[in-house]
Amino acid sequence: MARYTGPVCRLCRHLAEKLMLKGEKCSTPKCPLESRNVSHRGRSRTQRRRVSDRGLQLQAKQKVRFSYGVLERQFRGFFAEAKRVPGVTGESLLILLERRLDNVVYRLGFADSRAQARQMVGHGHIFVNGRKTDIPSCLVKPGGVIQWRKTSTETEYYKSVVEKVKGKSIPSWLSLDEEGMIGRVLSLPGKDDIEARFDSKAIVEYYSR
Repeated sequence: MARYTGPVCRLCRHLAEKLMLKGEKCSTPKCPLESRNVSHRGRSRTQRRRVSDRGLQLQAKQKVRFSYGVLERQFRGFFAEAKRVPGVTGESLLILLERRLDNVVYRLGFADSRAQARQMVGHGHIFVNGRKTDIPSCLVKPGGVIQWRKTSTETEYYKSVVEKVKGKSIPSWLSLDEEGMIGRVLSLPGKDDIEARFDSKAIVEYYSR
């Protein structure tokens, strides 16, 4: 299955929820979901149709998949890996997705969205433990060091990021040296680090049928 290349705001409208796929724009009045969520009759789109239990499970899965920018085949692979990990499968799945390099780059504030972070990694702007890593799905480990390629620090984009990350909230399992723009993985993410809007139980139920 090819990666979705259409308007990402359409995905948010389809699920009737902000997935923050365009970064800061999603928090402004320019977000299309703000202006298009209510119909002319005053009812939201989610009120105009009933969704079955299976449909709700599918929506829960798609919400996570779209948010992290993962293809269906990749997502199934992560789910299979989560089933092999001791513990709650749904939580293990979300923790694996959090450990993706593109997500870590996004969490550190180096990119405005996961899609932008994925592009940065793919173009070789990010080093992991001193080595160029251009695979967005690469999983980080505790002790890992994430930093910019030296030549990339000379770009205007890098200079703008330096200003944006100042005082920015970073997850507790990561740390950031703002002066050197070096991120470190302190530990594996815990279940408390996962966004509450994701229903991991529904995802497990979807794949269990």
